[in-house]
Amino acid sequence: MTLWLAILLAVLLLGFILLLSSFIHFHFVLRKVGKDDRLELDVTLLYGWVKFHYVLPRVIFEGIEKGFKVKLEESGAAPLKKETDTEAQIDKKKVDTWVDEMKQALQATKGLEKWLRKTLAHVRIAKFDWSTDFSLGDAAGTATAAGGLWGLKWIIIGWLSQQIRLEKQPRLFVKPLFDDNLSFNTEMKFSGRLSLAYVLYAGILLVVRVIRAERGLKQWKELLQAIRRRARRKSAS
Repeated sequence: MTLWLAILLAVLLLGFILLLSSFIHFHFVLRKVGKDDRLELDVTLLYGWVKFHYVLPRVIFEGIEKGFKVKLEESGAAPLKKETDTEAQIDKKKVDTWVDEMKQALQATKGLEKWLRKTLAHVRIAKFDWSTDFSLGDAAGTATAAGGLWGLKWIIIGWLSQQIRLEKQPRLFVKPLFDDNLSFNTEMKFSGRLSLAYVLYAGILLVVRVIRAERGLKQWKELLQAIRRRARRKSAS
């Protein structure tokens, strides 16, 4: 009996060590070709046992009042197999709601921005590619804009490198097209990882920061209840 108990404890300990030594891997693709937009996100964890795949196949702008109409496709691999399609309308009212919820989250969590910066600092980006080709319909204007776009991309990369760790030099491409038609195509790809052990540690720190904030737990409870009520109303409609 003692031997079997020792074996069981050893297996559990080994599993716990393997869990903490694993990584959350992600791969992100943003592609815009003419009027076609597509966003993809793949998340893999627990050595590939759990996978999530998200696709935003289209984003339709319906005017200032209605905002954007988006469709999200979600799928997963065993043991979390699921396939769902969701459509949403992102207008000014919804954006204002998100801003209010973010403000409430900041108030309900002591040092949330500091926690977020520390968490992002542990993200490792192994590959980053960003290519763009475009035409303004005028050769001189296109050439001038190409230089500005190069500068803008490097400014973004410079800021990004201060938030997360880039393991390799990003590959940036700008290709001006000297033709008479307006066109804009861009593709951004990056992949990276984050230690699962640090995610668990960061989760504990987040809970501690919520507890230390004035009325932190109560405010988070109210915020989550409001989000659930909104989700139920959306499902009912």
